[in-house]
Amino acid sequence: MDVMFWAVAFVMFVIAEISTTQLVSIWLAAGALVSLLIAYFTDFSLLFQLTVFIVISVLSLLLSIPMLKKRMGKAVPHTNCELEIGKSATVIEEINTALGTGRVTLNGIDWCALPQISSQIIPKGSVVSVTAVQGAKLMVTPKEMASVN
Repeated sequence: MDVMFWAVAFVMFVIAEISTTQLVSIWLAAGALVSLLIAYFTDFSLLFQLTVFIVISVLSLLLSIPMLKKRMGKAVPHTNCELEIGKSATVIEEINTALGTGRVTLNGIDWCALPQISSQIIPKGSVVSVTAVQGAKLMVTPKEMASVN
């Protein structure tokens, strides 16, 4: 009876773990497996097996925390957008925040653009320098102004 209980619990925890992309029940599966082995090979009570289940589950969680911290602490991968900072682009549509207009071409790619100084209007045909990338928009400043800064 105890063996069957722990076998079902182990299988359910493994299925729950496989059906998710996150670590959800792997520690409980480890506890259930150890309790299953204890139930199969010994005559210990269900209370003892339950205690072992809890202890093994908690210990496996605590032992995996350093690994999880290392995995979760990884920096967000760069999208290479930061490589565009400092490059020159050509304004193909007047950049005017008040009108909501502004497009530049950089390395043959058409980008939405915003002026670094929000009130600034940059005419079509101007050469600008990319100062930042905000999502899919480039923050730009006119080239002659960029060399002053």
